[in-house]
Amino acid sequence: MIELPVININDKNKTPEELNGKKPDWLRVRLPVGESYKQVNELVSKHKLHTICQSGNCPNMGECWGAGTATFMILGNVCTRGCSFCAVQTGRPPEYDTDEPRRVAEAISLMKVKHAVITSVNRDELKDKGAEIWHNTVKFTKELTPSTTIETLIPDTKSNWNALEVMISAGQEVVSHNIETVEKLYKRVRPQARYARSLEQIKRTKEYGKRTKTGIMLGLGETNEEVLKTMDDLVKNGCDILTIGQYMQPTRMHLAVSEYIHPEVFDFYREEGLKRGLKYVESGALVRSSYHAERHVNV
Repeated sequence: MIELPVININDKNKTPEELNGKKPDWLRVRLPVGESYKQVNELVSKHKLHTICQSGNCPNMGECWGAGTATFMILGNVCTRGCSFCAVQTGRPPEYDTDEPRRVAEAISLMKVKHAVITSVNRDELKDKGAEIWHNTVKFTKELTPSTTIETLIPDTKSNWNALEVMISAGQEVVSHNIETVEKLYKRVRPQARYARSLEQIKRTKEYGKRTKTGIMLGLGETNEEVLKTMDDLVKNGCDILTIGQYMQPTRMHLAVSEYIHPEVFDFYREEGLKRGLKYVESGALVRSSYHAERHVNV
């Protein structure tokens, strides 16, 4: 049995019921404000773009957009999967926009960002899982702003390794694929995904020569031992960077939060991840996949 360090703080790990339905102080999020936020919002609307910041109800949208950055979501905003933790709409996507890569590249250029993050919904109905759009988005961005570094947060290709190669071969510096949770919880949290398959996708990405990254959520009912085992599995399969954050229920239709994890426990996991061989660990209650992503380019 692995023991967490003793933390002499009240409400170290409390369930939502124990906190009378209130989120702890460390989960308070500032409302998005400021001129930079308004400019990014206007730019996204003007170019008819989707962002995971909006679709995923990201708690850091105010901070990131206030700094003039955003994580773009390509291939529409309707996902073919119904993960029980995600706020993105599920259904059959109505669009396949071949002009989207150009618009995203132009928006990134207009924003003058030094580091861009691009993600997408799952497009399981497409033979190539959207790989062509992925490739062209990175390609056009690199052509328009060669100095911009790029992280692509790609979906599960369902073992379509040809599609994976197309997705990751356009020149991005970091390739991320979120494993999301521990193996035991997969059927409940990611019923259409497979733990081993996601690990293999990370492994193949590393073998291709890319800097690899993934993310997991805490507070879904995982144990300490399971979190640490997941770290070991990631290291064995070539993962360089790990983000760890608190799961927060987006609506009443989604999985309930099992517990709120104290910030010092996140610190413990950061130290353990580095000890186990991860090159960089971003760990905190409000951490999400693209949080501080610019720091992950050169680790």
